[in-house]
Amino acid sequence: MKKTLFTAATALLVSLLPAAHAQWAVIDASNLVQNTMTAARTLEQINNQVLQLRNEAQMLINEGRNLRSLDFSSLAQLRATLATIDLLIQQAQGLAFSVSQLDSDFARLYPNAYGTSISANQMAVDAQTRWQNSVDALHTAMRLQAQAVQNIPSDETTLSSLVNQSQSAIGQLQATQATNQLLALQAKQAMQEQQLRVTQDRAAALELARTTSAQARSTEVRVRFLGNGTSYTPQTVNFYGN
Repeated sequence: MKKTLFTAATALLVSLLPAAHAQWAVIDASNLVQNTMTAARTLEQINNQVLQLRNEAQMLINEGRNLRSLDFSSLAQLRATLATIDLLIQQAQGLAFSVSQLDSDFARLYPNAYGTSISANQMAVDAQTRWQNSVDALHTAMRLQAQAVQNIPSDETTLSSLVNQSQSAIGQLQATQATNQLLALQAKQAMQEQQLRVTQDRAAALELARTTSAQARSTEVRVRFLGNGTSYTPQTVNFYGN
């Protein structure tokens, strides 16, 4: 009986072995390693793409900063200062700054010599006009000197603002624009200095021309006073008809 039961149990166990073996998981080690390596490579590629996108985004941000325009301009103020100086020159009295008109007026008022056809009264009037031209030229030069002094505080303020803008520039474009405005301020000051020097040289030239014309007038007056140079010859005068 026991032998029969053992035999039956053995037969049942043998019959169940294939079913139990079918339920065990079969692990392929080489396939697992390959899948792991593939996942690692994929993750590395994703990380590289993320890093590239981050670098590109930073480049776009930097380009945006470099292209950002400077929200400050001193051009209007510089133009206004130059316009003030130009107005002073336009208001100048005396000989005009126009070349064509200056040539005709200068030839008439500042001759190298006076002819006999010019009256003494006309020579006196011309001398008075020349003196007035010299005074007007000196006045114009002094007005420009005063205006240049008044422009100094404004230029200092503009210079300080431009330096601050240049130091706080967040991009290449802003730095370039600030530098260009600094150069514009320097050019404006050079133009102002040139205009001032022109008026000063003009005043000196008119005074020299006045002196030359005064000598020509003096020569003509002396000639007219002395006559043609024939000396006086005494003659006998008969008062009583004898």
